[in-house]
Amino acid sequence: MIPGMNLRSLALAPAFALAFALPAAAEKIPLNEISRYLNSLKTVVADFSQVNADGSVTPGRVFIQRPGRVRFEYKGDNTLVLASGGQVAVFDKKSNTGAQQYPLSQTPLSIILDANVNLGRQGMVTGHSEQNNGTVVTAQDPQRPQNGTIQMVFTAPTEL
Repeated sequence: MIPGMNLRSLALAPAFALAFALPAAAEKIPLNEISRYLNSLKTVVADFSQVNADGSVTPGRVFIQRPGRVRFEYKGDNTLVLASGGQVAVFDKKSNTGAQQYPLSQTPLSIILDANVNLGRQGMVTGHSEQNNGTVVTAQDPQRPQNGTIQMVFTAPTEL
């Protein structure tokens, strides 16, 4: 999420993936439908995978309260990432320093935490495809592409 930084060094990685459940679809889901779905969400709990700058993957659990709030808990790691009040704070219990903070607007999280998600904005989506019965969307802030991307995977819900 923050370009050039690695979560292991107390920052957020440039690529981030979230999985959301939508009704089953045999082909990729249109961007306007995904935007409508994201705008309908108020509270979400989901598993995620973060791709770090070195290519490693860190799994975790994300708690989203739209608009504007998110909490990332990483499995097997004491790092905690919180977004609220327009700021993103990264806490690493292994560090002797306080939380590192970034403006939310300078991270790709602002795309999904915005009060009005519009993936149809020109330059917002850099990838939109169907893969393995899921729709994969890669998005960036078109006015600040240097802030990184967020990748979201939308799949049909699975039965337990």
